[in-house]
Amino acid sequence: MVNDTVSSVKTLEDLQNYVYESLCADNDLLSDAFHKSKRLLRQSNGEICGVMFCIHGPRTVDFSAIWERRKNRIFFYNPMGERYRLTVLDGAPIVDGPGCEKLVNETEKSDA
Repeated sequence: MVNDTVSSVKTLEDLQNYVYESLCADNDLLSDAFHKSKRLLRQSNGEICGVMFCIHGPRTVDFSAIWERRKNRIFFYNPMGERYRLTVLDGAPIVDGPGCEKLVNETEKSDA
């Protein structure tokens, strides 16, 4: 598994772009060729704990990554569900839960 640290991600938009660009580069995908989606992840008490990003690739193959809000790190998964990369985002967590919800809601409307 590859481990790296990134300091260039400062906003939720930066996070989204970094994740999608990384998934495409890691899996030899064209960045605008496939549908992208994201979903908020919540704990049982309703608190937002992260965001799951997904690229729906060729032949119904999905490439995904999960950003963990509290520890500010991203786990990347291959189509078989195996974790192949961990990226730690250097610095303070990007945003609180409501900011995550706003990003996901705004982009869901624009993706539709």
